[in-house]
Amino acid sequence: MNKADLVKTIANKAKLNQASAGKALETMLDTFKDTLKKGSKIQLIGFGSFEVAKRAARKGVNPQTKKPINIAAKKVVKFKPGKELKEMVAKGK
Repeated sequence: MNKADLVKTIANKAKLNQASAGKALETMLDTFKDTLKKGSKIQLIGFGSFEVAKRAARKGVNPQTKKPINIAAKKVVKFKPGKELKEMVAKGK
């Protein structure tokens, strides 16, 4: 499913026009981005949580040249699915 499909689905399920559904989705995504940018956690009970984690610097290998390289430390976004989502996916419902 891509963003356009998601907007159509939201519009149909919420009985909104696509413009309103698109605006709601964009607002939600912007809020997620701003919250994660600040380093805060987003927790949606039953769905899962998003949080920023620090990944330490490490050594790696350039696959083309096979030479060792240093990979810098960085922040990454991690998603942890909630219990309800895990169970639903596992059961295939």
